[in-house]
Amino acid sequence: MNQINLFIELTRLKKPIGFMLLFWPCAWGLTLAYDFSTNLKNYFFYLILFFLGSVLMRSAGCIVNDILDKEFDAKVFRTKNRPIASGYVTVKLAIFYSLSLCLLALMVLLNFNFFTIILALCSMPFAFTYPLMKRFTYWPQLFLGITFNYGLILGWTAVKGQIDFIPILFYLGAIFWTLGYDTIYGYQDIKDDEIIGLKSTSIKFKHKPYHLLIICYSIFLILLFITGYLMNFNKLSLIIFIITLIQLYYFQLKKLNIDHSESCLKIFKSNNYLGFIVFVGLLIGKL
Repeated sequence: MNQINLFIELTRLKKPIGFMLLFWPCAWGLTLAYDFSTNLKNYFFYLILFFLGSVLMRSAGCIVNDILDKEFDAKVFRTKNRPIASGYVTVKLAIFYSLSLCLLALMVLLNFNFFTIILALCSMPFAFTYPLMKRFTYWPQLFLGITFNYGLILGWTAVKGQIDFIPILFYLGAIFWTLGYDTIYGYQDIKDDEIIGLKSTSIKFKHKPYHLLIICYSIFLILLFITGYLMNFNKLSLIIFIITLIQLYYFQLKKLNIDHSESCLKIFKSNNYLGFIVFVGLLIGKL
C-alpha cells in the first residue's frame, strides 16, 4: 500500500488538473473535426482513448520531470517532499514506472490511424525535454504550450487523416492559453526559483505580470472566435465563447493575486472549467 501511495503521488493522480489540461485540447480538436451526422460511437470511443492517453502521458511526464528536477525539487518548499526528491522512490524504479506508462500509452495510440500515430510519436521529444527548458530559457511555459496542446492537432487528424489550417490556427491560440495559465502557476515558486537559478516567464515578467497575461489570453480568445467564424458556428456557440472571455478576464485576471500562492493555484485550476466551457461551445457549434 505504501508503494501504491507513492506511485499515486509520483504520477499526481490525485491532482487531475494536469491531465485534464492535456485532455481538453484533444477533445477540442476531435470535436472540431468530427461529423456528428455519422456514428456517435466512434466519437465517444476516440474521446475515451484521448482521455486515457492524457492520463498515461501526463503521469509519465510527471515522473520524467521529477527525475530531471530531483536536485531542484529538494530545494523548493512546495516540492521538497516529492517521492524522488525525498528519496522514497529510487530513480531506477521511477524509470521503470515511466516506461511502463509509455508502453500503455502506445497501446492506446495504436488505435488511431497511421498519420496520427506518426504525429504523436514526433511529439515525444517535446514532452520529455520540457523540464530541461527552465535551465536555459525564460520561456519554458512556451514549450509546455507547444507540448500540452499538441493533442488538438491529433484530435483533428484522428478524424480527418490530414492537417488543415483551422486546427493549426486554434492550436496557436491554445499555446498562448497555456503560456498564460502556466505563468500564473509559476508565481507559486518564484522566490525559490530565483534563488536556485531556474528561469520562467513568471520571473521574466514579475514586474508586469498582467501585461503578458492579457496579451496571451487575448490572442487565445481572438483565435478562438476566428475558429468559430471559419467553422460557421451558430450564435449560441459564440455566446458560450463570450462566457469564456468573462471567465478569463474577470474570474482569472481580475481576481488574481500573484503575491499569494493560494490565489495563483486557485486561478490556475480554474482553467479546467475554461477547457470545459470551450468544449461545450465547440460541441454546440458543430451540432
